[in-house]
Amino acid sequence: MKINGVDIEDTFAEAFGMTAARAVITAASALWAMTAARAVTGYATSVIGCDAEAGIERVLDGAQTPDGRDGVSVLFFSFGREKLQQAVANRVGQCVMTCASTACYNGLPRDEKNGAGEKTIAVGGQLRYFGDGHQIAKVLDGRRYWRIPCMDGEFTCEDAFGTTQAVAGGNFLILAQSQAAGLSAAEAAVEAIADVPDVMLPFPGGVVRSGSKVGSKYKKLRASTNDAYCPTLRGSCETALPAGVNAVYEIVIDGLSVGAVEQATRVGVVAACRDGVVRISAGNYGGDLGPHHIRLHDVLDGA
Repeated sequence: MKINGVDIEDTFAEAFGMTAARAVITAASALWAMTAARAVTGYATSVIGCDAEAGIERVLDGAQTPDGRDGVSVLFFSFGREKLQQAVANRVGQCVMTCASTACYNGLPRDEKNGAGEKTIAVGGQLRYFGDGHQIAKVLDGRRYWRIPCMDGEFTCEDAFGTTQAVAGGNFLILAQSQAAGLSAAEAAVEAIADVPDVMLPFPGGVVRSGSKVGSKYKKLRASTNDAYCPTLRGSCETALPAGVNAVYEIVIDGLSVGAVEQATRVGVVAACRDGVVRISAGNYGGDLGPHHIRLHDVLDGA
């Protein structure tokens, strides 16, 4: 398979299951909503070393937010609801509540039958204690909100956030002739994926330069550099790089469904197929890591 003259390797990305939550952050202006969104999704690239994987999903206008203000939707992913609750509550408390003029709302459907049961996590319900007894609860349309007094007014945060089973670790690799060509292709892929709902790219700017493999010669490390794709190691390690490839960038995709990750893969790969790109591939571990196999040829058929 070729797209715009770029070889598409017949391989698959191997994704795995996680639990996800969506937060809708609003503020007095789009600038402050984005400031909070960037802060709350910091240091959240990989669960290998972070408490969660998180990223900005999309920018919202007042017609799309609970309080009619400009906002940003962010997605959080972690292994299990307990770890997700700890990560989201900590991050919202330290990075959203502290940010000027913000409010924070649940962005996923809640299990109304079970209320704040197994499929929800407590966020405002934990942060309310910061109010030191001055916090006030309000119930609107069956949903509880906490109003926590702050020095610029009140921080409003929904009591419980819905969660859902999700997919993390979707990916594709851009094998390019040069760093400049690879980075241009990666930037184009990130821009195209930004229009796909229900996904986010957890790494800085959506682009990964330090792709990893499972395991290391050092026993303390669970992962280490993916030497087969490092151009400078071509002469000393078994390489996966064809002739003429001198830079590789990876796009990692987390999504609320396999279909969303596949759609993001499709539009991202098509956008990345441009001058200076030799091949598109994907990272997998022989099918042993995760149950979701996103096959490039199947996803791109007819693209």
